[in-house]
Amino acid sequence: MEERELVIHVEDLNKVYKLYKRNRDRVAEALGLSRSPRFTEHYALRDVCLDIRRGECVGIIGTNGSGKSTILKIITGVLHETSGTVEVHGRISALLELGAGFNMEYNGIENIYLNGMMLGFSEKEIDEKLQDILNFADIDDYVYQPVKTYSSGMFVRLAFAVAINIDPEILIVDEALSVGDVFFQAKCYRKFEEFKKKGKTILFVSHDLSAISKYCDRAVLLNQGVKLGEGSPKEMIDAYKQVLVGQYEAPKGGQDVPDLTADADVRAALERRKRQQAGLNPETLEYGSKEAEIVDYFLTDAKGVQTTAILKGDEFSVHMKVKIHRDLPAPIFALSIKNIKGVEITGTNTMVEKSFLDGVSAGQTKEISFTQKMRLQGGDYLISLGVTGYEKDNFVVYHRLYDVCNLTVVSDKDTVGYFDMESRVEVKDI
Repeated sequence: MEERELVIHVEDLNKVYKLYKRNRDRVAEALGLSRSPRFTEHYALRDVCLDIRRGECVGIIGTNGSGKSTILKIITGVLHETSGTVEVHGRISALLELGAGFNMEYNGIENIYLNGMMLGFSEKEIDEKLQDILNFADIDDYVYQPVKTYSSGMFVRLAFAVAINIDPEILIVDEALSVGDVFFQAKCYRKFEEFKKKGKTILFVSHDLSAISKYCDRAVLLNQGVKLGEGSPKEMIDAYKQVLVGQYEAPKGGQDVPDLTADADVRAALERRKRQQAGLNPETLEYGSKEAEIVDYFLTDAKGVQTTAILKGDEFSVHMKVKIHRDLPAPIFALSIKNIKGVEITGTNTMVEKSFLDGVSAGQTKEISFTQKMRLQGGDYLISLGVTGYEKDNFVVYHRLYDVCNLTVVSDKDTVGYFDMESRVEVKDI
């Protein structure tokens, strides 16, 4: 099989930022008043190599701060690299940060022409594409209002309509689709399929692992500016799950990364970020008498690997470790799952399941595991845990942790509603 043409070539790419502790240090260096450096270097990207061929749909995944948006901005020319090589062969249309390339004082029509001309189209060529853009955006008469009056959803509809209808050879998208409603997202992904059939190239960043799994031919995993690997979406999602729980060792080599952890504020920020990357909520709502205390909690997938990303259809377990501080008659251990809008989707407890109805003694530690098949639709959910009980007919809350951690369901097929009923469909000739 003939190898397809290379359209994006990135070799040994580095992007370094100077970090100053005080603004006066920045000013002193700018004026040449500093004899020694007053900054530390932060590598947003370190020695990254990447090749993308015509017709591929490639997704880039990684935690916040891993360099995903930075590499897209360098490829599109919005940022300049510190060192390395970036080659692009073909007309790029990019949908990066919300608002990039739009004049907020102009109305929608004026911004369509502004963006089109920036991409090298003549007014006549834009005239020919205008109706397709308006039909795709579907924002009615708002297109004649200043863009600054748009909602974020309307804005992204117009921006994506422009990006996708000017016939690019390479489409680059950075998380923008997460702003639109579910119907608009579906329309955008249908356009992705259409683009792929036409042999066009798509490069996009997304936290939606389901979209990466379903639409990408290949995925690239970044972490703290380093490319950990590339391969099939499944392989990279599995590696990403290891990164989330700190079980993936980043490759060593290259220049030493400056140690900023001596600063207490930086240490606290890094610890907060580490918890967020592991899917733990640093702002968990917590209350109760703590006569029984939840001291640890985590999720595991069907293979027993600790993770917060679960494949739809697989078995998974929610674990919590509870330390008992007082003799209790019959504690109830509970689990519930909510969507990100706060709607409680499902839940259970040891009393409902009739799995543990005994008393416990002070000093004991119990590990509770809830194991079930993942039938939720693809997306993000929140886990809540609790230990409660009844004492002389009074309901007592020993410890509750609301929205304690994130659960990401990875799916390549979503049905309607919250649950997949796992229907078996049969069509017969009669």
